[in-house]
This record gives sequence, structure tokens and C-alpha cells, in this order.
Amino acid sequence: MSEPLIEVRNLKKFFPIKRGLLSRTVGEVKAVNDVSFEIKAGETLGLVGESGCGKTTTGRSLLRLIEPTAGSVFFEGKDVTKMDDRQMRRMRREMQIIFQDPYSSLNPRITIGNMLSEIIRFHKLRSSEAEIRDRVEELLVTVGLRAEYSRRYPHEFSGGQRQRIGIARALSVEPKFIVCDEPVSALDVSIQSQVINLLEDLQNRFNLTYLFIAHDLSVVEHISDRVAVMYLGEIVEIATADELYRNPKHPYTQALLSAVPQPDPRRKSSRVILTGDVPSPANLPSGCYFHPRCPKAFEPCPSVHPVFGNDGTGHSTRCLLWPESVPAGVSITPPAESEASA
Repeated sequence: MSEPLIEVRNLKKFFPIKRGLLSRTVGEVKAVNDVSFEIKAGETLGLVGESGCGKTTTGRSLLRLIEPTAGSVFFEGKDVTKMDDRQMRRMRREMQIIFQDPYSSLNPRITIGNMLSEIIRFHKLRSSEAEIRDRVEELLVTVGLRAEYSRRYPHEFSGGQRQRIGIARALSVEPKFIVCDEPVSALDVSIQSQVINLLEDLQNRFNLTYLFIAHDLSVVEHISDRVAVMYLGEIVEIATADELYRNPKHPYTQALLSAVPQPDPRRKSSRVILTGDVPSPANLPSGCYFHPRCPKAFEPCPSVHPVFGNDGTGHSTRCLLWPESVPAGVSITPPAESEASA
């Protein structure tokens, strides 16, 4: 893991709010608001946060399934946001997605074999029908299914099997980068671990790079090299998985971690209970977006918006309790309690 495979710079996606007979734009939903990060080749970056925080919009904007409002997405040094349709068709082979819902992401009218064959044929990955058929069977075996399942329709599979088919579809074009959009959230807990183990095995086997989106920190703990935490369209903390779970800096990350169930009932953990509701991304709070719900908010939080600062070790956060997040030219004295914890 040396050079970045994916570089995201100042990515934004705003959805217009239209009202009236003339459908005039009266506002914007800031779903993704100035997000920047990078993913190195062979790495898994976990992206976590509450529902509606912009995780899925971020993932789909990287692939231009949703057109970004502003910002750049570099794949191997090439800006994806500036590519035309012809260039993007070629780029689809390199960047794929595994969708959240294994039920609605498959065409119910065609067999699994025909679906995979169509993809291979379109991208001209095999020259003869026999080679295409062999490749389809190979893909199914690779994701833990039987080769003869190629003659079945999607309704003949369980949820876990359908998600394996979704993984096979993503693998069919031999990509380098895959966005895993909450691939296990619709599955039973017993099946979740099987799918996560499969994704890890495939990553090691084919040297894949993942953006793994989830709303549950316990899901991304084992598969992620680094974890990014999102809140209201912003990334509020990024660190290695070990560092984030051991030493979370942002109060929102601390609250998410406190909600993770402990498997050992003898281990007591203090819960961080957040007050209020998540503000609307169409009407963002002033200052720090998290301050209306933050148990550690202090005087400057409602008026000063923190920058996304790195502490020099690769651990970045967006919280005024930490000096690296204080904007230039602003003088802030954190409360004594935060100084002691720092």
C-alpha cells in the first residue's frame, strides 16, 4: 500500500429543493459537503455514519452513478469527473459497486448465467461462447456458489446467495476498485460474517481495493485498514482502524463506539447518549454541525466551523477540542476537562 489508487478532493453533491408550479429552486440539500480522502491500492477504507449522512451518495459519486456538484475524483491519477461517456465506459471495468439490496439489484427476468454472460460479452472479455460460459461458472464457484446455479433465476436464491451473485457481477469485469455499499446490512447476522470473510479472501486473491460503507462500526472493524466517520455530509474523523477504536477523538465517533454491543456481559462500557435529532442537510447548523447534539460542546462551537486537521500521525479529526482543527487566526481555549483528556 504505497501510492493512492483513489484520491477524492473537495467532493460536493448538492440536491436542489424545488417548489411551486414553476419548480423554482428554493434551497439545496448538502448531501456531501467538501469531502476529501484517499485510498491506497490494496487497502480497505471503511466509511461509517448514521443513515442519511451522505455515505452512499459519496460512494456513488466516486463512480459517477451520481454526478458530483463539484470536486475531483482521481483514479490512478486520472480525473474521473472530467471524463466523457466513452472514457467512462472504459473506466467502468476498473471501478465497480456492490449494492446494498440483493433483492432489487438483480434483474428478475433473466437467469444469473445470462446476466453475467451479457456483461462479459459487452466488455469483450472473452472471445467465444464456450469461454464466456466457462467464465460464468468460474465466477460462481469463486463466490461460493455451484456452477449449475447459472441456470437459475434470482427469486430461487436466498438473500446471502443473491449478495454473492452481486459480488460475482462486480468481479466479472476484473476491477481494481469496488465500492461496497452496505453489502451486509440486509443480511442475517450469521450470513454477514460469511460475506465479509468472502470479501477479505477476494481482496487478498485479486489485490482489490475497497470503499466499505456501513452504518455499524462493529461491521467494519475487522475488514478495514482505515476508518472514516461521516456526519451531515462531512468526514469528521479518519484514522487507522486500531487507532480509531482505541483512541476516538471526535465526540460523535465516541458516541457511535459506545453503542456497539459488547459480546462479554462482564465488560461494562459507558454509553454516550446523544440528545436531539440529526439536523436537516438542507438547513445546516452554524459553526460545528455536531454542536446541537454534542455532550462536549463549549462556547465557540455554535459560531466557529472546525477544519479537518491532522495531528501528524495520520489521525485526522474535525473538532475544536483539538488544536489541529482550530481555523487559522482563531484563538480558542478548550475547557479544562478536554485538556486533561488530550
